[in-house]
Amino acid sequence: MKTIISVLALFALLSVTYASGQQKGSGRIVILPLTSNGVDAVTAETAESILRTEIGKQSSMDIVSGKKTKEALGDTPCTESECAAAAGQTLGAAQVLGCRLSALGEKIIVQYFLVDVPTKKQILIDQATAATAEDLEVLMKRLAKSVVDLEPISKSAEVGQILATETTEPQRRASRKNFGFSFGYLYPQHGYDNGDRSFIVDSRFDYEIEDYAVGMLVGIRKGFAMDLYGAYLLSRQDVCPYFGGGVGFHWISHNTLINFSGAPQDNRRGDGIELSAMTGLRLLHTYNFQMILNLEFIYTMNDYDDRAVVFTIGIL
Repeated sequence: MKTIISVLALFALLSVTYASGQQKGSGRIVILPLTSNGVDAVTAETAESILRTEIGKQSSMDIVSGKKTKEALGDTPCTESECAAAAGQTLGAAQVLGCRLSALGEKIIVQYFLVDVPTKKQILIDQATAATAEDLEVLMKRLAKSVVDLEPISKSAEVGQILATETTEPQRRASRKNFGFSFGYLYPQHGYDNGDRSFIVDSRFDYEIEDYAVGMLVGIRKGFAMDLYGAYLLSRQDVCPYFGGGVGFHWISHNTLINFSGAPQDNRRGDGIELSAMTGLRLLHTYNFQMILNLEFIYTMNDYDDRAVVFTIGIL
């Protein structure tokens, strides 16, 4: 029982920490006017506007206005970390972001750097490719997240925020339809003939809709179980905590004594409607191969008042 409580506490801690523990960037930041080579001015201005908006949405940073930035720079374009640090000092900023768009056929190469003004050093430098001008919208959102989280742009992949150059399937590395198997143990809490843990096998069919997953579970769980479930996904990244619940039917195999006439001595029903509460992790969430760690509490409304904790691990 102590082991089960510890596992439950661990899953709860992971979910709460992930949902609320990420602190977004803060402080004052200068976004230098985007420079371009072979990219028209309208496209560059639109990309810069998206970048400013997304950094403002994803963080608590104080963004220096474009007008003040241009006044501080004058007519001299700034594409190096030295002048970026100088501009940051003039405008009283802690960080300065520089970005360049370069056309390569139909593709647009986006190169960017982030300078820490007090140390005058680049703390982030990376690049990414937009297959078309239309793909720049997704790329700018990813670039903003990269700057806010101080991570390479490849780390900012999310469901719905995948570049066309990263996959031939737009908007998602993986299909929204999932199918998989998992296995683990059922730990009785009440009923189940006061038995010990039992090995179980489940199969899952589900469909992801934005931040939710809905589906059906069919399992061999000391009998036969079939549940419909829904879960709220706390992240669109590769490590995705979730929580949810389900309802279904569970026929539980009980040890029933038989009298001399051949009739069972215990007429209680082992089957009934089942309610469940779940939490867990989906790993490699942006790919079409996922791992799932699932923890459930299940309650079957039968004559035995069966209740159990279930832990499984599997693939989708």
